[in-house]
Amino acid sequence: MPSSDSAVPSPSGKAATGLALALIGAIAFSGKAIIVKLAYRYGVDAVTLLMYRMLFALPIFAAMGWWASRGKSPLSRRDWLGIAWLGVTGYYLASFLDFAGLAYITASLERLILYLNPTLVVVLGWLLYGRVIRRGQVLGMAISYCGVVLVFGHEASLQGKDVAWGVLLVFLSAVSYAVYLVYSGEMVRRVGSLRLVGLATTVACVCCIAQFVVLRPLSAALVAPEVLGLSVLNAVFCTAVPVLLVMMAIERIGAGAAAQAGMIGPLSTILMGVWLLGEPFTLWVAAGTALVVTGIFVFTRMRN
Repeated sequence: MPSSDSAVPSPSGKAATGLALALIGAIAFSGKAIIVKLAYRYGVDAVTLLMYRMLFALPIFAAMGWWASRGKSPLSRRDWLGIAWLGVTGYYLASFLDFAGLAYITASLERLILYLNPTLVVVLGWLLYGRVIRRGQVLGMAISYCGVVLVFGHEASLQGKDVAWGVLLVFLSAVSYAVYLVYSGEMVRRVGSLRLVGLATTVACVCCIAQFVVLRPLSAALVAPEVLGLSVLNAVFCTAVPVLLVMMAIERIGAGAAAQAGMIGPLSTILMGVWLLGEPFTLWVAAGTALVVTGIFVFTRMRN
């Protein structure tokens, strides 16, 4: 008779599953920029496109917040205010700036900029709390930022000064999300990660829909059917599903290993950009990507 332990996943099997979940989640996250660029071809603007993404994602995140809240103690007024603030800064503002920036730069450059997020978290920790930045981290940051500057310079020479505006918007998006990560630590301990993500993203969804109602006439909601289809894909497979996959991966292999697996993100974005968008893959892009990935690898290795 087989023992009852035979049904329990082995540590190696659990690690392999966690790694697979982290890789799939990173690739799915990176597909967001590709879908946004495809949707822009149908004449839609950032406000309308973001509204549809969040409209379709709203039921998923609201259900996530409800599910994670079952059996938990009610949230205090302070908790609700904190969740609302994090939802506005970490998801609404970051998403809007990202979508707006993608109208001016390639998906590859956008992903490289967003990949600098861990460095921004550390810099904010230094500015706000006086946390020490190690020399190895400074070296990693220098390498990765040189990679972004290299790709930026190449795109600016081809597409003109609008690239600088797009880079600024996406960089501010990364800063906004870094602010969310810095301030969410205490909230995660009090509320729980899944509950916080579900409720904060629900707040962001409502903000994006309200932004459209305020800034655009209702007739602007009449878009091509392709935009609706792409928005559903974005909401489900590039927004909600990756969040769950990465959280499941962290439970199995830890945050550090999941972050390392996330290094596939820029590479997958570049490959999909070349394949689906016809973006050029040049020596400059390859060199810049190599510098960014190497720099972030050095940076994360020096954090502990």
